Amino acid sequence: MAQGYPVVVAQPGAQGQHVLVPQKRKWSSKLCGCFEDVGTCLCGTFLGPCFMCQIASKMGENCCVPMCVPNAIITMRTALRERHNIEGSIMSDCCTSTFLGSLVACQLARELKHTGEWQIN
Repeated sequence: MAQGYPVVVAQPGAQGQHVLVPQKRKWSSKLCGCFEDVGTCLCGTFLGPCFMCQIASKMGENCCVPMCVPNAIITMRTALRERHNIEGSIMSDCCTSTFLGSLVACQLARELKHTGEWQIN
């Protein structure tokens, strides 16, 4: 399978019709892929709250979401994963975000860059 091109499988729908369902894909980078984008990881490590506000803005959310919504990083990871049809579960989002928050923030930023939602000026 070529990266960036979802595989579509046919599944039976209502009244014998077929519905095309895109196959889940993997994250564009691993959770510990900080050497792929060192600048992003430095921001995620040392400027956590400001960096999370920037990620929220790039996702189309209010920049105050990380400061005002409890456990916002879990919600943001789940939203991005669902938006881009990335494999995973709410439980994996919860565990990784709770215990590896700065790594999750860096992965979110790399994914936004990969999908073109984070334009690099």
